Amino acid sequence: MNRYFIYLSYKGTNYHGWQVQENAVTVQGKLNDALSTLLKEDVNTIGAGRTDTGVHAKHYVAHFDTITGGLENNPKFLYSLNSIIPVDISVSKIVSVKPSANARFDAILRGYEYIICTRKNPFLLDFAWMYYNSLNINNMQIASDLLLNYTDFTSFSKTGSDNKTNICKVYQASWTIDGELIKFNIKANRFLRNMVRAIVGTLVEVGKGRITPDNFAEIIEAKDRSLAGTSAPANGLYLDVIDYPETIFNK
Repeated sequence: MNRYFIYLSYKGTNYHGWQVQENAVTVQGKLNDALSTLLKEDVNTIGAGRTDTGVHAKHYVAHFDTITGGLENNPKFLYSLNSIIPVDISVSKIVSVKPSANARFDAILRGYEYIICTRKNPFLLDFAWMYYNSLNINNMQIASDLLLNYTDFTSFSKTGSDNKTNICKVYQASWTIDGELIKFNIKANRFLRNMVRAIVGTLVEVGKGRITPDNFAEIIEAKDRSLAGTSAPANGLYLDVIDYPETIFNK
């Protein structure tokens, strides 16, 4: 049996997230179907993590097992796979990994980008939060810096989630302005379900002046989701970084 990592990107607009669900169209479901068709065996991919309905991925990784060898650096197979999966999913490469390698549990770093658009732009309707009021980015950055001082993010976890722990280590949380776009980049060893959107929604409250950076710290320390802001819309969120140790790859 051969194990591979498969690298892909997708526009999440038409999907109920990554993970297979009953009576719902998902990215995992489409990828499983395409791989099973080409390999003529039942293939079930295991993803690096969930993405919510409408969330995009510039960089996503899953693993799968197959009796078929020689898929790494196989342009013919990659072309065939991209030909039968939907146009809003793209596979970039397939890499051979150790039999024990796991796309979810072996990830050592994940990163997300959130995009806010400050003027009406019909071409970004599916790809950014259209927000036209002014925001104090300086205060939002001061509050964002505080994230690096904490590890318990219960206040930004989806209520009723089945997380075994709400402990995460945030390594970066920064805002930048790029013309009409305001971008938030955050990197951590792991993320809770809905965590980034909850953080962004709360930071926008800081930008509005409704809460202060000190209030933001108090919200984190309270470990109470009801005190944080409303989650930012899904369409502005992109998974864009997943890193793994080199030791899990076949050389």
